[in-house]
Amino acid sequence: MRSLNIGATGMLAQQTNVEVISHNIANMNTTAYTRRRAEFHDLLYQNMRRVGADSSDTGTVVPTGVQLGLGVKTAAVYRITEQGSLTNTQNELDLALQGNGYFQIELPTGETGYTRDGSFQLSPTGEIVTHDGYKVSGLAAIPADAVEISVSAQGQVSYKQDGTTTMTAAGQIQTAIFANEAGLEAIGDNLFKETAASGAATTGNPGTNGHGTVLQGFLETSNVDVVTEITDLISAQRAYEMNSKVISTCDEMLSTLGRMK
Repeated sequence: MRSLNIGATGMLAQQTNVEVISHNIANMNTTAYTRRRAEFHDLLYQNMRRVGADSSDTGTVVPTGVQLGLGVKTAAVYRITEQGSLTNTQNELDLALQGNGYFQIELPTGETGYTRDGSFQLSPTGEIVTHDGYKVSGLAAIPADAVEISVSAQGQVSYKQDGTTTMTAAGQIQTAIFANEAGLEAIGDNLFKETAASGAATTGNPGTNGHGTVLQGFLETSNVDVVTEITDLISAQRAYEMNSKVISTCDEMLSTLGRMK
């Protein structure tokens, strides 16, 4: 019976759906996490009676035909890139982007990583780095005797040394924007890499040419809506149960055929 395989594809699809939802819930407190959504496509169809086929010698055609579907498949796990809420941390090295853009991070491989997680720290040499010690691009080291670090909305970083009243420039943060943010490849640790699907990065100063501005002392929270995720989880569970019921029904029908004499 086709329905056995069809029900199995439905159960596998809902299993994937639950896995995506569980990942969202697990990261509800992850800084700048963007929630995912599973999307599905129907599988190929078998034409038992082709649409538009001739139905007589006089030129009449079949208006609808008979097409039997073969189930469902996972088409994509789409990343919803809407901005999360901003929370005030009062930490001078916490930075949030209000609007489009990603911070550029120098990876150990020499490649550039991209992130919206601006919970930065100072390395032992005074460089502004991520939790894993990866350097933020374009910035010089901050001296050990610096008593204040300032980051403007346009990404200009400066510091004040102990015993002075003037601010010294430490560099310019440039952000990157992409034609298709959803096409970035997630590599873990709140980092992304450029792909052919995302398009090439367009870099620029915050607050110019579509780049968002920088907010010092703020962090972007996850954009996961717990109520939505729980509702989707219940729907996925019910869909899984209904597909399993299809398989149980098919099994009963086959059992009935086996008992026929």
